[in-house]
Amino acid sequence: MLAIAETRDEAAFAALFSHFAPRVKGFLMKSGAPAAQAEDCVQDVMATVWRKAAMFDPARANVSTWIFTIARNRRIDLLRRDRRPEPEDLPWGPEPEPDQIDALALQQDSEHLGAALKALPDDQRELIEKAYFGDLSHGEIARVTGLPLGTIKSRIRLAIRKLRQSMS
Repeated sequence: MLAIAETRDEAAFAALFSHFAPRVKGFLMKSGAPAAQAEDCVQDVMATVWRKAAMFDPARANVSTWIFTIARNRRIDLLRRDRRPEPEDLPWGPEPEPDQIDALALQQDSEHLGAALKALPDDQRELIEKAYFGDLSHGEIARVTGLPLGTIKSRIRLAIRKLRQSMS
């Protein structure tokens, strides 16, 4: 590794490559990379080793640790890239108008939910409103109302059960 870093020794790099490339590929495949992706990643890792050989510090890590750390980081980068949508996959422009039937159904469901909320006892409705429309946690509701946390949880659970029955 030092010969690569100091004199850009191609023979030393070839030896390093032939030793580590298959091991890095196996490591990547064991971590879930398909063979083709692992092969591409190995090429990228070894090119990074060649370019950044001067950054290797034998006092901080041995060669294998350094190379496998590069491989692990490259694999993480690939996973993140694969999970990120490509710009051409992102929707652009205004969203399409909802179907009139869907809009009508949503309006009817909203009205039905409003009526079901009004039918709840006041103590249950107030807790549902604080939890779902006021975005308060159960603990925050307990502090605001002075009610025990268990009482709040029981009333909310009972109210949700009544709302489900009413909506079905």
